[in-house]
Amino acid sequence: MIEPSDKAILTAIYVSSLDSEILPLEYLKDRTTISDEMFKLKIDEMIKNGFIEKSDPLRLTFLGRDLLKIVLIGGVFDIVHPGHIHTLKDAKSQGDVLVVVVARSSTALKINKQRKIYHDETLRRELVSSIKFVDYAIIGREGTLYDTVEFVKPDIIALGYDQIHTEKEIAVNCSRRGIDTRIIRLNTPIPGSKSTRIKEELGHSIYDI
Repeated sequence: MIEPSDKAILTAIYVSSLDSEILPLEYLKDRTTISDEMFKLKIDEMIKNGFIEKSDPLRLTFLGRDLLKIVLIGGVFDIVHPGHIHTLKDAKSQGDVLVVVVARSSTALKINKQRKIYHDETLRRELVSSIKFVDYAIIGREGTLYDTVEFVKPDIIALGYDQIHTEKEIAVNCSRRGIDTRIIRLNTPIPGSKSTRIKEELGHSIYDI
């Protein structure tokens, strides 16, 4: 069992491996009160323990990565509502690090050509990133869902209660790509809270409020 502060540092280094523009110390300072001196002491200690490679940029060793349980969840997140918040909170409770994949507009439209998307993926990612349960939000890669899964390498893929993908479908496709992950289906205490219902009832007028 490692200390929460150590897990926070491992998380910061993991996130920086997904986005080279993110510096672990700056990431931590946005979320904790860690000082530069404490960060350096912790890094030296974890290098000695074999959790972090002595490299620039810092990287997790296999031991360090095994100390984190990464949860991946995806969605469009065009209109964020209480159902999303409950789902993301539940997803985060399944592990240590929550990575949210924000679907590209082009991907969302391939699934439903009639769908009206109000915000581009950059804005939707910024919105999701502001939710406290989210450790990192990433725009889905071009191609399929599994290209993003290969990049993130999650321990768990969480599905929302109403997402169209089935656990079996994702498990089979992950297995074909040699991705070792567990698929879970989340529940929601407020199943009536859905983006489609909000759009049906309010339509474009939601932005006139």
